[in-house]
Amino acid sequence: MSESQYPYDTHLDIRYEPLELIDTGRLAAEVTHPWWNQTLTRVNDCVVRLGVVQGEYHWHKHDDEDEFFYVVEGRLLVDLEERTVELAPGQGLTLPRGVVHRTRAPERTIMLMVEGAGIVPTGDQ
Repeated sequence: MSESQYPYDTHLDIRYEPLELIDTGRLAAEVTHPWWNQTLTRVNDCVVRLGVVQGEYHWHKHDDEDEFFYVVEGRLLVDLEERTVELAPGQGLTLPRGVVHRTRAPERTIMLMVEGAGIVPTGDQ
């Protein structure tokens, strides 16, 4: 499945340059799509993304990149093959490369993600 065939509203463009103020609250307040993701800025070889999500993502993995999820508001469930990790506001989780996972948000959830700039959010096929 190509990136455009998924039911997500994913924006990989870098929205803010260094020294530009990033107002995640304002951005999140404008979101109406149930699974929205915007790259905010680049930091060295990584990007910081804002996700405003409700529902579930598909199972996938990233062969060459780790990723970090940090919940700002709401609740995020990270399903792994053998268990589920629940993240509340103020909690984060690093997923090592190669780990099959999916994320679920039973309620509207705002999260930050940090990952390699070249990562394909939908996973490696």
